[in-house]
Amino acid sequence: MNITILDGFTANPGDVSWAAVEAVGPCTVHKRTAAADVVPRALEADAILTNKTIVSREMIEALPRLKYIGVLATGFNIVDVAAARERGIPVCNVPEYGTPNVTQAVFALLLELTNQTGHHAGTVRAGRWTASADFCYWDGELVELAGLTLGIVGYGRIGRAVAAVGQAFGMRVIAHRRTQAAVAGTDPPLADLDTLLRESDVVSLHCPLTPQTREMINARSLGIMKSTALLINTSRGALVNEADLAAALNAGQIAGAGLDVLSVEPPPESNPLLGARNCLITPHIAWATRNARRRLIEVTASNLRAFAAGQPQNVVSG
Repeated sequence: MNITILDGFTANPGDVSWAAVEAVGPCTVHKRTAAADVVPRALEADAILTNKTIVSREMIEALPRLKYIGVLATGFNIVDVAAARERGIPVCNVPEYGTPNVTQAVFALLLELTNQTGHHAGTVRAGRWTASADFCYWDGELVELAGLTLGIVGYGRIGRAVAAVGQAFGMRVIAHRRTQAAVAGTDPPLADLDTLLRESDVVSLHCPLTPQTREMINARSLGIMKSTALLINTSRGALVNEADLAAALNAGQIAGAGLDVLSVEPPPESNPLLGARNCLITPHIAWATRNARRRLIEVTASNLRAFAAGQPQNVVSG
């Protein structure tokens, strides 16, 4: 099986190994691939792997040898799944590799918003504590998480992990999911989206990007939230109408936001959130610990082996 990796650099800039994938068959790794180069580079490939490089219908139709598409991620909206299905090409993702890391990133953003650790450490480095007349100082309000309501939108693996950490902090947790049927075990109460937005002190997004969820956070939904509420998004940037969120932050309609994803990545300078009030943005790193990227490659190789054995796994193309 000839394998072509279209954009391997972010998953592996050189600190982990492709050996598990290379053991499945001859493998060509490209750091990045422009749209115009996808077909020429993949013409001899039986399998292509992509992280964020778009694999469109036109590309799939132009690759007669192609038998398999692997996504080096959980989200798979960069592949035209319908076109792959029509060709009988399975599209397989890696669903669980990043759960601990994304959970950790949620609280890294939330704790920076509530404790402002980075800001205060910067003021100490700048000499402010040395010059202080008092033994301590703080800027703005430091916020205690215990007793606050954490609303989780999208209650899958990551949502459940975030709920557990929130509960460990003493937060009340409520959740919204596509199907509101009761879930067995110790899951938190389920709520419709408007109720969750109205009651939550922190709203954390953990749902896939679909036509139904695109820009679900917009002027209307932001208007429902508390003026003291914080929004966290480590899921998909396009879940949020960015102009509406920037306007809400700048007007004090909500208190702050912590984002690891944006609708266009890297963002253009015109993105209104880059200069919005109390908006923390990290460059899509919630998934990127070395351990997580090792797991990503290991599961990717397992997916390839399963396909070669005639029993594809983690198939998202139906």
